[in-house]
Amino acid sequence: WSGSLALLADAAHMLTDAAGVGIALVASLIAALPATARRTFGYLRVEILAALVNGLILAVVSVVVLLEAIRRLGEPVDVEPGIMLIAAIIGALANLVSLLVLRAGQRVSLNVRGAYLEVLGDLLGSIAVIAAAVIIWVTGWGWVDQAASILIALLILPRAVSLLRDVVEVLLEATPRGTDIEQIRAHLSAVPGVVEVHDLHAWTITSGVLALSAHVTVQREAWNDRDYHGILDESKACLRTHFGVDH
Repeated sequence: WSGSLALLADAAHMLTDAAGVGIALVASLIAALPATARRTFGYLRVEILAALVNGLILAVVSVVVLLEAIRRLGEPVDVEPGIMLIAAIIGALANLVSLLVLRAGQRVSLNVRGAYLEVLGDLLGSIAVIAAAVIIWVTGWGWVDQAASILIALLILPRAVSLLRDVVEVLLEATPRGTDIEQIRAHLSAVPGVVEVHDLHAWTITSGVLALSAHVTVQREAWNDRDYHGILDESKACLRTHFGVDH
């Protein structure tokens, strides 16, 4: 109705984000299911797979919008700025409410963070469409619509890349950011009775759930039940206190 690619891009972006939030919700419900003998970590990793789907959807939308905006450059397009402006304002209000709802959860969940970033991008996109509509209304410059479309695509793409990078790091079981393996090794080696620490691995099961495994060699004199369990308990306490590792 408006003839605006920018508004269509923003609407498509919001539609994919609504689907993304739905995926995130279903993933959160599945992740809460209890562990089984076959799946000893339960379904926690489903959250990461949902974030992967959301990241891929964002990336595809941004590329499609960018290519269409570039294709339209130089072509005369009739845009109805009034319809464009009203629809963009409604979209901005909806995004603002969604952003407030998701704000707290995005600090602790990669899944919710993906949804939060999507809605934040939607809000910025709606603001760009509002600005474009006002400029077209005042000046009659139709090319501003294509420029706003390119801006929306460029807003989406970095978020998609950021989310996909975080997801890939979890799936590759990379050492979590902010976790220093050599510092952990030094702390464990300082526990009385420990001789050597090797085969040390730290990874993320899902958002906020760190896991660590290591082979710890102890002094021969420590091979009795009392000393052995004392070293084990102190090592676990060290990991929990200094590095936030419970598993």
